[in-house]
Amino acid sequence: MSIMPRTKSFRFLVEGGRATPGPPIGPSLGPLGLNVGAVVAKINELTREFAGMRVPVIVTVDVDTKKFEVSVGRPTTAALILRELGVQKGSGESGRKAIGDLKVEQVIRIAKIKMPDMMAKTLKAAVKEVLGTCVSMGVTVEGKHPKVVQKEVDEGKYDELISKLGGE
Repeated sequence: MSIMPRTKSFRFLVEGGRATPGPPIGPSLGPLGLNVGAVVAKINELTREFAGMRVPVIVTVDVDTKKFEVSVGRPTTAALILRELGVQKGSGESGRKAIGDLKVEQVIRIAKIKMPDMMAKTLKAAVKEVLGTCVSMGVTVEGKHPKVVQKEVDEGKYDELISKLGGE
């Protein structure tokens, strides 16, 4: 008769490449007798490419052997949009004040990154979801309101570009 390993999972939202042994990670993992420094180093190594963005991380610990695994999620769509624009936060007045302008290619790139987390069945649908986030953040696309670009996507204006960049 084999004994199943006892595991515990912990979810954290960390800034890419900048996790610390302080709260919330240290107080959660320390009582398990884990080397918190090693866990933090692994999280930072795996999240370095998302520097400046908050990234969801799951740490799974085998309570008996003290072995751990770190899995990294993807940043939010909003965080990816902000990174593309090179700004810190969205517009507080999304209907009146734009914080930046994206190219359709950038919207497609974000949609490709986020698609595994979305309910969208096609890259075209994922692009429309990203455009919806642009609406709420006060981001224009190619100088136009994102809802106008959503209509253009529906009309097929970007089908060729989406299939070229998406490899569909």
